[in-house]
Amino acid sequence: MAATSRPWWQRLLGLLGSLLATHGAKAVDLPEDRGEALYHVYTGGGVTAHGPALLVRKSMADRVSLSAGYYVDAVSNASIDVVTTASKFSETRQAFDLGMDYVVRDSTVSLSLYQSKEPDYKARSFGLDVTQEVFGNMTTVALGFTRGSDDVGRKGEGFFDTARHWQYRFGLTQILSPTWLASANLEVVSDDGYLGNPYRAARVSGATVPERHPRTRSSRAIKLRSLKEIGDRQSLRGEYRYFWDNWAIKAHTLEAGYARYFGDKWLAEGFGRYYKQSKANFYSDNAQSETTYVSRNRQLGTFDSIGLGAKLTYSAGRYKGEYDIKVNGALEAYRFNYKDFTDVRDGSKYSFIGSLFQVYVTATY
Repeated sequence: MAATSRPWWQRLLGLLGSLLATHGAKAVDLPEDRGEALYHVYTGGGVTAHGPALLVRKSMADRVSLSAGYYVDAVSNASIDVVTTASKFSETRQAFDLGMDYVVRDSTVSLSLYQSKEPDYKARSFGLDVTQEVFGNMTTVALGFTRGSDDVGRKGEGFFDTARHWQYRFGLTQILSPTWLASANLEVVSDDGYLGNPYRAARVSGATVPERHPRTRSSRAIKLRSLKEIGDRQSLRGEYRYFWDNWAIKAHTLEAGYARYFGDKWLAEGFGRYYKQSKANFYSDNAQSETTYVSRNRQLGTFDSIGLGAKLTYSAGRYKGEYDIKVNGALEAYRFNYKDFTDVRDGSKYSFIGSLFQVYVTATY
């Protein structure tokens, strides 16, 4: 009885200790030392977001790898929610993250810290992950936990609230053959606190009212993935993800991709994604009566989306005999179709097309 009543963190540390005690003759490899610089541009649904991202990773003493990242999003927002209830606005979000990977035999322990800040929202999180290779390094088991805390406000007003998030992860990756890899991942999330948007309004009998969300939410997701080499330097990838929560939302994601090398320097990939979601039990485009909870957040409604994308990587070779340079470009186009969200300006069902463009340079050393 005493063992089962221990706090979660003691049970997790005990499990990590048992994993790290597993005997292994070969240590796993640390991530490569590298630096990355990225620039992204997203447009769609009246929203434009763009900015740079930087990442640096460096190993120490053959057992520790440290990383640091910086990300900026400059957002110009005139989405359907904004233009129908407020005026267009612009703001900038900055995010920082620090990470450490520590190798013990055939296990890797990873710690991460994250913080983002914008004028009316601050987010912080701490993560702990452990991966263990077993059965002759043919199988990889992964466990992870993240604890997050958010401060939510509203510019120019006295509104302030908080939200807390707990995320648990379990993954299993299996080498099925020299050309076939498969994985399964389970994620459990628990949220508590203010889970809505202080700027968003709902509709009740045509009148505008502040939206009201439950202050707790629990969700689950399982993802299956398979990667298979199908020929000379060609591969196929398939993924399926199922999500469900206690707000009655159920979602399915299907994704498939094909990648191929062209010569020694070019790698091209094309992929497609389909997403379908049912609505939350308190969502309504225009509620007919007052209820405890009500929301017109279209992301909680019934909708589907289709995405098509391509990636291209060019291996530029070594610079000064030390830095291995790769230049990457990615472009993805989306279409979102909302089944029960009305554009109040013309009464039609809302839909939009969006795109995401990324270009980034990676240097390993």
